[in-house]
Amino acid sequence: MFRKAYTAILPSVMLALLATSALSQDIKSIAILTPEQGTDFGWNQQGVDGAKAAGKATGVEVITAENLGYGDVRPTLRELAEDGNTLLIAHASGYNTAAPEIGAELGVKVAIVDSPASLKNGAVADYTASGHEGAYLAGRLAAKMSRSGAVGIVVSGEPPSWNSQSAAFAEGVKAEKASTVIRYAVIGPAAYSDAAGGKRVTESLIASGADIIFGQGNGSSFGMLQAVETTKAVDGGKVLFIDVIGDKSTIDKGYLLSSVLWNLTPIYTAMIEDIKADKFGSRNYDIALKNDSVSLLKTPQIPDDIWTSVMAIRDQIVKGDIKVTPKFDADSVHALVSELK
Repeated sequence: MFRKAYTAILPSVMLALLATSALSQDIKSIAILTPEQGTDFGWNQQGVDGAKAAGKATGVEVITAENLGYGDVRPTLRELAEDGNTLLIAHASGYNTAAPEIGAELGVKVAIVDSPASLKNGAVADYTASGHEGAYLAGRLAAKMSRSGAVGIVVSGEPPSWNSQSAAFAEGVKAEKASTVIRYAVIGPAAYSDAAGGKRVTESLIASGADIIFGQGNGSSFGMLQAVETTKAVDGGKVLFIDVIGDKSTIDKGYLLSSVLWNLTPIYTAMIEDIKADKFGSRNYDIALKNDSVSLLKTPQIPDDIWTSVMAIRDQIVKGDIKVTPKFDADSVHALVSELK
């Protein structure tokens, strides 16, 4: 009688174990693909560093494929998929068509950027990371510190992530001091690595009166910083630079005011955990002030009293007393700024 009961229970126990197993997936390795080298103190470096940190935290090997450019990356995607990587992180909006195609062809999960509508259960997830809350703080900081009453925004293109930060920066500037003039210029439609263009356009904004520049550019940001270092403001004083994503403090010559820092580690960690739990593709991913995946860099250029006041605004955003709504379209940005023709 005991044996009969045992044999009746055994199949149900095995089924339960099999069901539990089906809900988790073993991941040995993932890969991240970047258009530029992962040493740019910005988008590419944060992607590579974040993926490596997430891999270390979850016990997953991370393969990096860097400096791939903005052309057709299908051969590289196919090779990485065939090597057995469970997840391919396509760290450039220019890869948004190729990555899902190769993922579907070879049955590999892919993560893309700037395309939230592309979510596909078990296959595709998006991380349109938006540092808009940090950019709003940067705008408040810029308005507090501008001598001329004019600030500038220079962008290397108008992807959703840049647009949301440009709009939030402009809103922060106006919330702090409504009379502040905001000049806006685009280097080109996809001038992410155009350092010469970044320098040229930044110089034109400084000539128009801006003494603080908010720059978004990947490789082109080095040209922006060079312009700030070598060009005087209209009053003969120093121009200051607010960067995004990374921390250029180690190469700063005294012109870096701040940076809207991104930490992508929580995003990639969540992706890995979602794959293990068979939930990948069920949601998109973002960053925020509340968990410090977005923060504002404190530099010696910021007086302590001004920093204290900006951090008080940060607390208001985290509590929900100030709401910063992301605006991902370029038209919303244009409505908030004066474009330099």
